[in-house]
Amino acid sequence: MNITELFRQKPVVFSFEIFPPKRDSAIDTIWSTLTQMEGLGPDFISVTYGAGGGGGKSYTAQIAGAIQKKYGITPLAHLTCIGSTRAEVEESLQELREEGVENILALRGDKIPGVEPKTDFLHASDLIAFIREQGGFSVSGACYPEVHTEAPDPITDIRNLKKKVDAGAGHLVSQLFFDNGAFYSFVERARIAGITVPIEAGIMPVVNARQILRMVSLCGASLPPKFTRMISRFEQNPTALRDAGIAYAIDQIVDLIAQGVEGIHLYTMNDPDVAQRISQAVENLRK
Repeated sequence: MNITELFRQKPVVFSFEIFPPKRDSAIDTIWSTLTQMEGLGPDFISVTYGAGGGGGKSYTAQIAGAIQKKYGITPLAHLTCIGSTRAEVEESLQELREEGVENILALRGDKIPGVEPKTDFLHASDLIAFIREQGGFSVSGACYPEVHTEAPDPITDIRNLKKKVDAGAGHLVSQLFFDNGAFYSFVERARIAGITVPIEAGIMPVVNARQILRMVSLCGASLPPKFTRMISRFEQNPTALRDAGIAYAIDQIVDLIAQGVEGIHLYTMNDPDVAQRISQAVENLRK
């Protein structure tokens, strides 16, 4: 199913993100994870592009295909372009076609220190336009509630986002955030700029302190006082921090749905227990 159609059919679209294994030997853990998530009723599941290890890239199409054919759930395959030539992207698109995948989240991808990026696609908007030209895919894009780390200011960031939408992105998935106010302000800026496509809020439950430091360093998300107090209070108690992190994510989602958010994209970190606890807690709110 075309993911943009889901937003016309449902009051709140609810989706998961998973990532391929870093080791070939760990592929069975993905099937176990998906089997446990299958009954939670996600509207779609996104699969990140590779995992930094052997076989990761090739697994994206394979896993996305299985999500659709074996589990009966719409897949959204991530595709990055910073390290790919036009021919390599064409090859990836063909692989996705062969798996029956119709939805792609088109991303520039992270720059890798010491690795010279390819020049066929300089921006995500270039990749989006190229995929649209090929035909046969519904394309989504990423957005950053607290401004992309490489953007000089919020206005430039929104202008770049508008380029993605103008190039053909019919749906946007946000980077994680812990301050709902930042997301609401971002959506307001986007709408003023003429961006009318659905914007899905990306929520990551924080279940350990190390995860916080890594994710914040990557995406630049701010940490509101309520959040930092939670971490400070429970960081020495892993079980309590896990429970508190899940509760914080649920609280975010409740507020977002009450404020009319179009969708929730849950960064599951391949943890079925986290996905289950949050899904069940907000199940009735999504109807």
